[in-house]
Amino acid sequence: MGDAVGQMLASAVGITISPIPLIAVVLMLATPHGRANGTAFTVSWVVCITAVVTAVVLLGSGADASGENGPADWTLWVKLVLGVLFLLLGARQWAGRPRQDGEAEQPGWMKAIDTFTPGKAAGLAAALAVANPKNLVLAVGGALSIAGSGASPGGKTGAVVLMVLIASLCALAPLAVYLVGGARSTAVLADWKTWMARHNAAIMTTLLVVLGTKYIGDAISGLSSG
Repeated sequence: MGDAVGQMLASAVGITISPIPLIAVVLMLATPHGRANGTAFTVSWVVCITAVVTAVVLLGSGADASGENGPADWTLWVKLVLGVLFLLLGARQWAGRPRQDGEAEQPGWMKAIDTFTPGKAAGLAAALAVANPKNLVLAVGGALSIAGSGASPGGKTGAVVLMVLIASLCALAPLAVYLVGGARSTAVLADWKTWMARHNAAIMTTLLVVLGTKYIGDAISGLSSG
């Protein structure tokens, strides 16, 4: 299990430090229906991330993603492609960074978040979890690393649970602060939102470039020795 966890950890962290889900939850919690909408968003996020990661791990394991001497060749080719995608996403993230310490431009749906119902909140979470290219690539990459590891079925299951938990902290943590923090939670969540929006570009660019380089290096090394 240790190998599986080590392989997927950076991908899971990459998902959870994405600012948009956190900002969405914070804004929802500040509305009159914050508790219901925030809970619906968080539950939907966890379910969608779980579905994507589980599906990739099951498909990869069923297709013999783990060979006798390490990951199968086809997984290395997929990791090579994902590595290139990580580098492209990192370049795009840096190019779109806010200038002069400002915040990134917010999507139009944020202006209508006061009118959201729990159903719309759940739908937004699904869109941000699986329709966002960066989050989807990170989820697939992390899940493929679990599938290609030498862990037992139980170890892979544990790694999936841990990956989902880490990748969902962007929604779980704000909701927990809101539920237990009382009146002080508003200021705490506002500080989180501002910090993430301001510094996320540099963090995400670094992470995506490191992940891309690692994936490409692992793929080339594995294919060369195979």
